[in-house]
Amino acid sequence: MTWFEALFVLVAGMGAGTINAVVGSGTLLTFPALLAIGIPPVLANVSNNIGLAPGTAAGAIGYRRELEGQRGRMIRLIPASLVGGLLGGVLLLTTPETAFHAVVPVLILLGCVLVAFQPLLSKWISVPTHTHRGAWWVIPAVFATGVYGGYFGAAQGVLLMAVLGLGLDPNLQRMNGLKNVLATVVNTVAAILFIIVADVDWMAVGLIAVGSTIGGFLGARYGRKLPPIALRGLIVCIGILAIVTMVF
Repeated sequence: MTWFEALFVLVAGMGAGTINAVVGSGTLLTFPALLAIGIPPVLANVSNNIGLAPGTAAGAIGYRRELEGQRGRMIRLIPASLVGGLLGGVLLLTTPETAFHAVVPVLILLGCVLVAFQPLLSKWISVPTHTHRGAWWVIPAVFATGVYGGYFGAAQGVLLMAVLGLGLDPNLQRMNGLKNVLATVVNTVAAILFIIVADVDWMAVGLIAVGSTIGGFLGARYGRKLPPIALRGLIVCIGILAIVTMVF
């Protein structure tokens, strides 16, 4: 890896960490960057997942104020993300890439629609926002999102925000903090699996880890200042960009 390629990956990692803290889909920056410098797809996916884990954790730390009072929610949802992320990592290492890739754009589009129309849908669906439990389907949906995140991860944040915002609490900033925690769990458990059983490009991992950690703190600092309508619009835009990138 040349110095220019290293700088390219580092900057991509910073952008990914910032986007992941605010919305998600940072993988759409770092994964293509690794491919562009000649790293094979599966090796790039594995190395990218490991490298982004510290940045996702930085985003969760940056949103710690929004996590106040959500301990019960985290206790209930973290196991679903953990198991889902582990299963997703196993799927990545044991199944053809095309098997799951065909479904990814559909899932992202669904997440965008749910986020965009969340206020309207919330009026139709009884969401017990006065408690910490939310709708019954939140835990299975978080598990499914964890599987997807462990496998690839692009727009994992978009899907999580759709699930949490519609089924648990319409306060997007609080759900963004919770989203960062759950995404951290998914990325970390998948990263541990990959470190143990898969080939890893440690130079790429180090560059993305440093960049995404810086970006994670930056995203958390400025992302919480976005008003709900701006955050919702950004989520939808990132999701649409993810679909266009993956399809075309």
